[in-house]
Amino acid sequence: MTTMNPGAAPAEASAPETHETVLAPVKVWDWPVRVFHWLAVACFAGAWLTAESERLHLIHISCGYTLAGLVAFRVVWGLLDTGHARFANFVRSPAAAWRYVTSLLGDRPLHYTGHNPAGALAIVALLGLIALTVGLGWATETERLPGWLDEGHELAANALMALVVVHLVGVAVGSLRHRENLPRAMLTGLKRGLPGEGIRRQHGWLGALVLICALGFWAWQWHSAPVSTGQGAALVGGERDHDNDDD
Repeated sequence: MTTMNPGAAPAEASAPETHETVLAPVKVWDWPVRVFHWLAVACFAGAWLTAESERLHLIHISCGYTLAGLVAFRVVWGLLDTGHARFANFVRSPAAAWRYVTSLLGDRPLHYTGHNPAGALAIVALLGLIALTVGLGWATETERLPGWLDEGHELAANALMALVVVHLVGVAVGSLRHRENLPRAMLTGLKRGLPGEGIRRQHGWLGALVLICALGFWAWQWHSAPVSTGQGAALVGGERDHDNDDD
């Protein structure tokens, strides 16, 4: 496994975990990646839990639009970053993903300092499905969908939930086989790796900016919504469909 030079992209080579392999905690995930990840988790959960609620519909669409912004940011950061978050440093072929999955069944599972190949494919698929789900949701809200796509948003959301479940199972299996708490790694930014594979810059200012933008958007959505009346249903994009009253 090769090491990285200061400012260079970390090597995403793999090595079987053996007694001779000496891995120590190194900083792998920078602040933008961690903030993106947990904001995406919160927004997906919020959108899913409020999907059927008329009263909480503003929360539903706010979470959805925030997810769209997060995906756009992650794509840009995946192209510009020089660390483990860079797509070129972790996206591998389906064959590499299969080799990794089958290695988990043996005594010497392949270990990746950043995303493993199977997780990388899941991440790309998640980003694509989130974009599709939000796009169909926007088209539904604005009545831009043809009739035969009326259920497209719900179908995409269900497919996204299924992929999230698969991703969670993969995280659990990877954590057990490597004896490494992967969810905690996304909180602390630390994973096991070789000296020199850690990132040199954490870009804390950018992580803070992503969080501020999300909170600012939520505040704007909340304050720009007209005051509710009647049943107090949440408003959609500042507009409400009123019942036609005779008086």
